[in-house]
Amino acid sequence: MENNFYTYKGYPLVRCKDTIYYGYMSDPYVIMMEIDSKKKIGENEIADKIRVYKMSTAEADPLKAIVNHAERTTLFEALDLAEAWLERA
Repeated sequence: MENNFYTYKGYPLVRCKDTIYYGYMSDPYVIMMEIDSKKKIGENEIADKIRVYKMSTAEADPLKAIVNHAERTTLFEALDLAEAWLERA
């Protein structure tokens, strides 16, 4: 069975409610993004506060796995930062 995921700049995106995972779990690091708040524009809700975490996939404890974190105001900025972190890893 083939898994088809949305991708951004070659890395898969997986979303569960307000949490987005970016990257391959087989790589040394993966990015977790948490949407903390949204604003309504017309009929759409747009994320306006996103916490971005670079996490080690080798560590079982999620709190110990966090090696870097930041906060961004748009999903584009969060994804751009996440892609840079994964490329430098």
